[in-house]
Amino acid sequence: MRTIQNKIMLMMAVSAVLMVASCTSYKNVPYIQNSDELELKAALHDVRIKPKDELMITVSCPDDPAAVAQFNLLVSGAENSNDSKMMNTQKSLTTFLVSNDGTIDFPVLGKIRVNGMTEDDVEEYIVKKIEGTYLKTRPVVSVRIENFKFSVLGEVSSPGTFTVPAEKVNVFYALSMAKDLTIYGHRENVKLIREDANGQKTIHELNLNDANLVNSPYYFLQQNDVLYVTPNKTKAKNSDIGSATNYWISGTGIVISIASLLTTVLMNK
Repeated sequence: MRTIQNKIMLMMAVSAVLMVASCTSYKNVPYIQNSDELELKAALHDVRIKPKDELMITVSCPDDPAAVAQFNLLVSGAENSNDSKMMNTQKSLTTFLVSNDGTIDFPVLGKIRVNGMTEDDVEEYIVKKIEGTYLKTRPVVSVRIENFKFSVLGEVSSPGTFTVPAEKVNVFYALSMAKDLTIYGHRENVKLIREDANGQKTIHELNLNDANLVNSPYYFLQQNDVLYVTPNKTKAKNSDIGSATNYWISGTGIVISIASLLTTVLMNK
């Protein structure tokens, strides 16, 4: 009879393990699975400027530094020196905020429409406006987006909003910033939420397992994009199991008690 009791207990333990544990198919885990079938497209990616972007714009000219000073937006700040009675005034460059109508108010030149332009486009535009009219020689203009940020949410190890100095940010770079997907992340259904320059929002589904993603127009992120990694079925099942675990354990305990009682009765006969 002891053998019967042991078998009953073993069967119940195995059933518990099967109910709680679940397996994720390996074929759903690796990224870019069909790369051998992929025909890569050569295309350079340039970020397009949008409203609410912050642009750092500097104008320099070694031949005439005094003349270009009027084109650099400077702010004054004070820094304490060793002598508390003396203050060192320092100036630093500040950024230009792109307004909702897609323009910036640039020194001397006035309003410049930059919406939809690349950094190179803005640099060339300012050079053409300055050269010959305000400067005899060609100036050096540098334009950089200072607040390129994106958010990664859902089934990733470290969700959050990230601000990066680089502007060529692809989907995998963004996920690496969030320390990759968890094992519960649905790799075939990552949502990309994007807002265009007019405030229109769109949602796109990305399949990380498909190598064709690298040729997708959504492979590179834009400013303020949001990546949401949806949970897979395994996570959903575990969630259901977790919410009912207490009831299940209580029921299992009752069954084990009844089985133990029956075994004891049968052994005493």
